[in-house]
This record gives sequence, C-alpha cells and structure tokens, in this order.
Amino acid sequence: MGTNAEIRVNGRSYRRPTVPTVVICFDGCDPRYIAHGLEANLLPNISRVISQGFYAIADAAMPTFTNPNNMSIVAGAPPKVHGIAGNYYLDRATGKEVMITDASLVASGTILAALADAGARVAAITAKDKLRKMLGSGLKGICFSSERAGEATLAENGIENVEALVGRKAPDMYSPDLSLFVLDAGIKLLEAGRADLLYLSLSDMVQHAAAPGDALADQFNRDVDQRVGRLLELGAVVGIVADHGMTDKSGPDGRPQVVYLETLLNQQFGAGSARVICPITDPFVKHHGALGSFVRVYATGDTPADVLMDAAARIPGVGLVLDGVSAAGRFEMPLEREGDFVAIGDTHTVIGSRPDEHDLTGLNGHKLRSHGGLSEQPVPFMLSRPLSAEYQARVGTQRLRNFDIFDFALNGTA
Repeated sequence: MGTNAEIRVNGRSYRRPTVPTVVICFDGCDPRYIAHGLEANLLPNISRVISQGFYAIADAAMPTFTNPNNMSIVAGAPPKVHGIAGNYYLDRATGKEVMITDASLVASGTILAALADAGARVAAITAKDKLRKMLGSGLKGICFSSERAGEATLAENGIENVEALVGRKAPDMYSPDLSLFVLDAGIKLLEAGRADLLYLSLSDMVQHAAAPGDALADQFNRDVDQRVGRLLELGAVVGIVADHGMTDKSGPDGRPQVVYLETLLNQQFGAGSARVICPITDPFVKHHGALGSFVRVYATGDTPADVLMDAAARIPGVGLVLDGVSAAGRFEMPLEREGDFVAIGDTHTVIGSRPDEHDLTGLNGHKLRSHGGLSEQPVPFMLSRPLSAEYQARVGTQRLRNFDIFDFALNGTA
C-alpha cells in the first residue's frame, strides 16, 4: 500500500491506508437499532467493534437524506462544500423539478478520488445506482452498484463479472439483499487483495419497513453483523456510520401523520401561491411515498414568502420554518439550492406537497417510517480500533459529525 503519505481534500488531510480500511454507510441505521441489537445479543461482531474500538453518536448533515449525507461522508464536508443538498430539487432558472442521478452538481473533490490518485486501490460500492456516479466522481478505481451489478464493465465501473465474483445475481431493488450484496462484494475484493480502501453504502429499505425489534430488522441486522465479522477476520479497520436515522411517522392510530403543505397553503392563499419540493424523492419511493420531514417551499404567486412562512409555522406537525438564507447558514447547505423557505416536520410528522403526488399503497400494511428532519440527525459512529489520545481529546471538545468517519478511520486510530 505504499508509504503513509497524506493527501488533502476540502481543507482536511488524510493518510493513505497502511492496512485495509472499510467504511460502511449503514443507511437508515438509527442508533435505536444498535441499542436493541446489543441488548438482544443480535450483534456479536458490532459488539466487539464497540468494546475494542470506539462508539459514539454523531450528527448527520441536513437535510437527513441519502444523497447529501453520502456525499458529505466521502467529501469529509457538509453540503455547502460538495453542493448536493437533496435527492431532488427545483431548478429556479427553468422551473423544472430535477432528480439528481449523476455527478453534474458535485462541487468538490472526494477523499476516495484523491486517495486513488495518490496510489491507493479504492473501491466504492453502493446499493442504489443513483449514488454511484456521485460517489465515483473523479474516482480512478472500482465503483458499481448492486442494483446494476450485472451490467458492470471495466470501462464504466473499473470491474466486470461482478455477479460471478459475488456468486449470485444482482438482487431485487426492494430486497434486503441489495445491501448484503454490497457487503459481500466488498468482502470478495478484500479476500482477493484488490482494494486498500472500500466505501460500502447500503440501502434503507429494511429500516423504512421495520422498527427495531421487528423480525425483518432483526434478521437483516444479524446478516450485516455477520459480514462485519468477516471484514474483521480479514484484518480491516472497519468504520461504521449512518447517513440518517429513521423514525415512525404515524399518529396514535397508526395512520401516516402527513402535512400536505402545498395543498394547505394554496387553500388559504389561492391556487398557485406556493410550490413544495420534497427532496427525499428518488427512484425508490415505494417504501416511503416520497414523504420525508424536510421540504423546500417556493412562493409562486402574489403572496409574499414571509406570509406563507408564518402560515406554515402555525400548522400542527410543522416543527420549524426557516427562510432559505437562514436555513442554508444554520445547516451548512448550498444557498443556490434553497427554496424561499424550508419547513421541517416534528418528530413524528412528514411533510408532503399534495395528496395526489404521494402514493402510500407501497407501504403494504406497515407503518410509515421516514427521515429528513432534525429527529433523524443522531446516527451511530463506530470504529473497530481505539482512538489515539489526540482524537479521544477531540471527541470531548468538538461536535462529532458523520462525515468525520474517514478522518477518524485513516488518521485517528491508535
């Protein structure tokens, strides 16, 4: 793996890995899954990571969605630096709503690309293909998704015959195996000595469907834990973090607790007064109906934005309303991607636009569980090796963020 030379990315220095290093983004892994798994003895290997290494609760980037946080993790910086502030946004210049599925809006370099340029063998494997091009921005290495593993080519992904490598076909997009395939592929690369640094990004399909203690969640977490154990057997430094937590967004009757904000504002101030954009929207909406706890709102009629803001803040279930400039500053988001204001749901409420834009039939009888707001900022942050004295001191004095994980994994272990 060469010398322990440092590279610099977005104002931070990182050492090249001297032993295989794996960072897992355990998508949607609210700390409550870890707490339950430890209590129920479901996670022997993660328990070993915690007892022998380091465990804390960190804060995810806002909004607490997949794209902003995965990009923050690989950039080591908040969204204002890398430019990705959601899965979906409104282009003010054209008035069109745009789903982010490539790297065209990525505004910074990544740790993965810089380490590859410095000579490390880097692999980034994602569950969902929507993330692949963003995470692989500028990366001269292996980068593919389990969703499209069967289509991987040397020219596009730096690898071919992935299904043969893993030993099974690419999984269904709504299967727990979408995530397990990622971990198994990473293990195969390590076993073959083909990677020095791996970033393995999972899917939150299970967490949207199953709460801690539910059979589906328990089995999935056992399966993940088993693979963590194999990574440890291979001698890797393993870092585990999440992009966001997950919360039950239901009322006491078990029904989804939804504020259809665009409908309510237009009923109060007239048709066309407001437009609500839901940044959680992506190709995988079946399990959450494109409903999260953070939305961007645009004043599209004669009613001033501050009047709409005041009305939105008075709606039960809306926990916080901020103008775009204030939201960008407080949550370190790129101002150019902000609405006139943002609205954030309270702990158990999601915010949508209009009922006709959200299909909840895909819930298939389970409760609506989602993310996006402040309630889903706390995430697990763990390393399989203890921290150096310098980094132990930092934990006591500085706010820990999920995008600190590469810094800690590469620079901070004893």
